[in-house]
Amino acid sequence: MSGADGIIRHDWTLDEIIALHQLPLLELVGRASAVHGAHHDPNRVQKASLLSIKTGGCPEDCAYCPQSAHHREVDLTRDLLMDPDAVVAMAATAKAAGAERFCMGAAWREVRDGKAFDAVVAMVAGVRALEMEACVTLGMLKPHQAERLAAAGLTAYNHNLDTGPDYYGAIITTRTYEDRLKTLATVRAAGIDLCCGGIIGMGESVRDRAGMLHILAGFAPHPESVPINALVPVAGTPLAQRPPVDPLDLVRMVATARLVMPTATIRLSAGRSSLTREAQVLCLVAGANSVFYGETLLTTPNAGIGEDADLFAALAAQPVETQPVERRCA
Repeated sequence: MSGADGIIRHDWTLDEIIALHQLPLLELVGRASAVHGAHHDPNRVQKASLLSIKTGGCPEDCAYCPQSAHHREVDLTRDLLMDPDAVVAMAATAKAAGAERFCMGAAWREVRDGKAFDAVVAMVAGVRALEMEACVTLGMLKPHQAERLAAAGLTAYNHNLDTGPDYYGAIITTRTYEDRLKTLATVRAAGIDLCCGGIIGMGESVRDRAGMLHILAGFAPHPESVPINALVPVAGTPLAQRPPVDPLDLVRMVATARLVMPTATIRLSAGRSSLTREAQVLCLVAGANSVFYGETLLTTPNAGIGEDADLFAALAAQPVETQPVERRCA
């Protein structure tokens, strides 16, 4: 670990972050892994579960998202807001499967006061009663709404930046970058943890990826949770024809995030289903310490539960061989 690595900083420059991202891969992963081990138990990987509690019909035009009402060719069944009791029951099932954090997403532009928001508050309280962490992503919200969620026990609020500020306009036009930053400030003021990251593979440059990390690393304190997603192209969306993300690009992004935000939980999020077991392990070595567990993430496929069981079995301590290993001479 470099002498300066692992120090909590909020004054990273964009050029410094680009330089980290572009380091020789083995050096980058080695430095990030050392920082990770200095601030976290390297053997601990949190399992989180993510549920779409209201699906489709979102008025935003995010180019990657199949839930946008603007993308009329997407084959997606719209669902109304789920019943709180059903959501809490699903959270209990997720906990029994090993999840420690339960995340709930509603395809809304913003929170509106009324019965729907009352139901979400009840969901949060119900999940917390299970002694699980609770996270929601609901779009923009006002201070009094954030305070209600905090009073219900909400652990974290997810509101991603998606990409760097210079590329943002190519991905979404119905909400400004400043809107996103204002929402994050509202959440922080209510005493709720921030869950904020973005997506790679949307046509952005390395500078754009670093630009997003530059914004996040400038927050004081850093976001407690930083999800790193690889684009999952969905037919009918404007990004449907984007090529697959190189797994090593994801490794670089995870490692750079770990170096500039040493204490954050780096979440290996969407796109994990396309990674080999070995690529996922490399992301964990590079500093990721949480994965989303379950067959789907909102509306896109995720690694299967059986595959994840194999992954976690491979990560676990292995029994010591008590029988001599047969060796053959060449």
